[in-house]
Amino acid sequence: MKMVLNGRTLTVLVVVSLWLLLSCGLSYGVLSDINCLKGIKAELEDPYGYLNTSWNFNNNTEGFICKFTGIECWHPDENKVLNIRLSDMGLKGQFPGAIENCTSLTGLDLSSNKLFGNIPKNISQIIPFVTTLDLSSNNFSGEIPVSLANCTYLNVLKLDHNRLTGQIPAQFALLARIKQFSVANNLLTGPVPYFSPNASIPADSYANNPGLCGPPLDACPSPSKKSHTTVIAAAAVGGVTVAAIGVGIGMFFLLRRVSVMKKEEDPEGNKWAKSLKGVKGIKVSMFEKSVSKMKFNDLMKATNNFCKDNIIGTGRTGTVYKGVLDDGTSLMVKRLQESQHSEKEFLSEMATLGSVKHRNLVPLLGFCLAKKERLLVYRYMPNGTLHDQLHPVDDGGKVTEWPLRLKIGIGAARGLAWLHHNCNPRIIHRNISSKCILLDADFEPKISDFGLARLMNPIDTHLSTFVNGEFGDLGYVAPEYARTLVATPKGDIYSFGTVLLELVTGERPTHIAKAPEDFKGNLVEWITQLSSNSQLQDAIDKSLVGKGVDASKSYWGAIQFHN
Repeated sequence: MKMVLNGRTLTVLVVVSLWLLLSCGLSYGVLSDINCLKGIKAELEDPYGYLNTSWNFNNNTEGFICKFTGIECWHPDENKVLNIRLSDMGLKGQFPGAIENCTSLTGLDLSSNKLFGNIPKNISQIIPFVTTLDLSSNNFSGEIPVSLANCTYLNVLKLDHNRLTGQIPAQFALLARIKQFSVANNLLTGPVPYFSPNASIPADSYANNPGLCGPPLDACPSPSKKSHTTVIAAAAVGGVTVAAIGVGIGMFFLLRRVSVMKKEEDPEGNKWAKSLKGVKGIKVSMFEKSVSKMKFNDLMKATNNFCKDNIIGTGRTGTVYKGVLDDGTSLMVKRLQESQHSEKEFLSEMATLGSVKHRNLVPLLGFCLAKKERLLVYRYMPNGTLHDQLHPVDDGGKVTEWPLRLKIGIGAARGLAWLHHNCNPRIIHRNISSKCILLDADFEPKISDFGLARLMNPIDTHLSTFVNGEFGDLGYVAPEYARTLVATPKGDIYSFGTVLLELVTGERPTHIAKAPEDFKGNLVEWITQLSSNSQLQDAIDKSLVGKGVDASKSYWGAIQFHN
């Protein structure tokens, strides 16, 4: 049977890839999250039976906790809790400490219950990645813990209608992402924190706290005469601060000039490598026995002293050099961007990444620590990146065969699914694009840069790959990143979906060549526009049109089922 490429091809690739993502082997049981919910049920009184009726732990089917009342999961077939919403259930007790076992939690709503006692002082360690926290309309007492300021991903924080006392921690001003904040109807005193102007916290958010003052409320009382000395001292400190800022600005421009001068002094860009030539004891640790033992000098020789002519790729995570050993073996050596991690932390991450093995992932062969330099050694991929194959400078080198593109899409889907569901700890890539999909001699796709997001981020936890910093290429980033600033598996899938569209259309994720001149959107938006106008056939890469390929019955069935 032959299938001529047309608009339905988009459906084929998406359906097949989704099928692969769901069938490449899911890890259905996440014990920590199950224990989290068991602990919550045990710690709280449930007079109306909401939890007792719904939360049945005798079920061992995949994703069973995702069907519990008030529970939302990252994926319906995986016991990984995303949000806990137990509002207005009449629950009694103190803040349930078992919540710390829901290690991927981003939303917690315990509002309108009968919870009492102090909010835990270490709450930022219990729920480090929450974007929404609602503890309003309870009976919490004591002071607001300062550690809440360490929950830096908070967008919404509601503590109103409780019995909280003391001051609002001034450190809350550091919550740069806060959009909604409310402490109304408590017993708080002192000045309110100065949030970012983007937050726009209204006066109602502080209502019925007789002791609160400062914008947007009434001004705080003027200092007494006894405080004049303090005011003078503060003014002196302020003067010194202004002077320091001036010096800092001057230093910035001076250092910038020094940086330019250094570049002029180092035209080859490898002064850092040459400075390590005489250093003794630099070892290259290898994970694979099939690769001969190496020393740092071997890497220097293989890459021609890390000469700029050997650079084959650059990106946010670092610069990649091609190297050829004396025995003819080709390698890729990545020099990581400056990392804030200690040597011990780096070694721990290398131990984890070195154990990650899959045919559709670029294998990490070894690594090297040389003073402040961090080098990673990978197997060389002779066909470069998928991006370079789809968007070559010379059109003559473009991958035009549809079966080959389909093979690449399927293989990359397998690799990504393995990272999400079979790897322990699972890895959120955060930077999926056609540039990080490399092709070996047989055009077998292999995902690179997995796990490196953590090395670019100072948060000391394996889940830091879960958290979005300034990562992700334009056109690949999921829209929800702008709202939550939290990286998720769904974000990776969105990015991978953009790669699939690249495979089918031959277009870049931004600057669409076939779109009208006045179109300013990205590839996904262009496809959406064509779909709404029933013009999907216009999206197909012209180099593919009219070339028939064999289609299995399952592919045809997938199309019919989808339609």
